[in-house]
Amino acid sequence: MTDTWIFLIRENDWNSDDYLPGSGVDLTDDPDMAAHHRFAEAVEELGVKITGSNALQNARHGGWVVPGRDGAEPVYTDAPYTDTNELITGYYEVECDEATARRIAAMVPSGNVVEWRKVMRFGS
Repeated sequence: MTDTWIFLIRENDWNSDDYLPGSGVDLTDDPDMAAHHRFAEAVEELGVKITGSNALQNARHGGWVVPGRDGAEPVYTDAPYTDTNELITGYYEVECDEATARRIAAMVPSGNVVEWRKVMRFGS
């Protein structure tokens, strides 16, 4: 059975601004980006389709919020949780069976750990 799986890349934050258009970085020469390119090729060789993927910019370009409850105002913080230096820096979404998902999880380029989860679709 084919399901959709998300692979969350969990590692230290990175300087995403170095990779923005106009930064002068040649992505074809970057070893980290090359690793992701090789990963995509390896997944394709398994006959699996990557249906989505993105790198997430540095945490300074976001934050977290505790939604207000019972009419209270939400509480925003413009940084990652202070009790960890690891966060999700990117993800892949693929369609495959569970055995293949486990295999792919071990192939995702990461300087730390990869969390994989089956997606539960709601609606059509």
